[in-house]
Amino acid sequence: MSDALAEAIELPPRSGPAQQLFVLLHGVGTEPETMMPLAGALRETFANAAIVAPRGFAPFDNEAQGRQWFSVRGIDEENRPERIAAIMPRVIEMVRAAQDKWKVPPIATALGGFSQGAIVSLEAIKAEDGLGGRLLVFGGRYATLPESAPRWTTIHLFHGSDDRVMPVKHAETAMHHLAALNGDVTIDIAHGVGHSVHPALIERALDRLQGRIPIRYWQRAFGGV
Repeated sequence: MSDALAEAIELPPRSGPAQQLFVLLHGVGTEPETMMPLAGALRETFANAAIVAPRGFAPFDNEAQGRQWFSVRGIDEENRPERIAAIMPRVIEMVRAAQDKWKVPPIATALGGFSQGAIVSLEAIKAEDGLGGRLLVFGGRYATLPESAPRWTTIHLFHGSDDRVMPVKHAETAMHHLAALNGDVTIDIAHGVGHSVHPALIERALDRLQGRIPIRYWQRAFGGV
C-alpha cells in the first residue's frame, strides 16, 4: 500500500462492492477532514462509491498545523512546476494504490482536489491522461498549461468569483485553453463565493457527475464524429 494511503480517510461504499472511486486531495495547510463535506455529498449520491482522502506528503511549511503536497516556501511561477514534478510519481502511485485496493479501474475513478490539491490533480492528469475518468477541480489552476488536452479524462472546473487566493481567471484561462485543444471540459463559477469548496459548487459537481456524458462516449457511439 502507498505510504500516503496509510493515513488516508477512507469511506467504503454504502451499498455493495465499490463500482466507483473518488480520490480527494485537500488544500495546503489543512488535513483530509476538510474534504469531508464534499466526500459526504458524493457518498450520499453514489451509494456504490468508495471515497479516499489522503493526507498531504509533508508538514505545512508555515508554523500552523496541517499538511502540504509540495512546499510553498519561496514558491513562484518558475519553480512551481519542478516542485510538482518531483512529487508526481508518488501522486500517481497513490491513486493506483487506491484503485488496486478498491478494485476500481481508472475509467470509474474520479480525482478531486481543492486549492493545492486541485493543482496536483490537474498536473497528475496532465502527466498521465486517463489516470481517472473525471477530474473535479475546486479553486485550482495549472502550474503550466498543457500542450494537449486529455483524451480519456473529463475535467470539471469549479471556482468562486470572489476567490482572492486563486483568482477565477486561472479557471477561465484553463477552460478556454482546453476548449481550444478540443478537450472535454466544463466550468462553473459561483458568484460571491471565495476560496472554498462551497456548497453551491458541490451541488454543481454532483450535477456534472450525473448529467454530463463524457464526449469520448459520444464519439464512440457515433464513430468518432
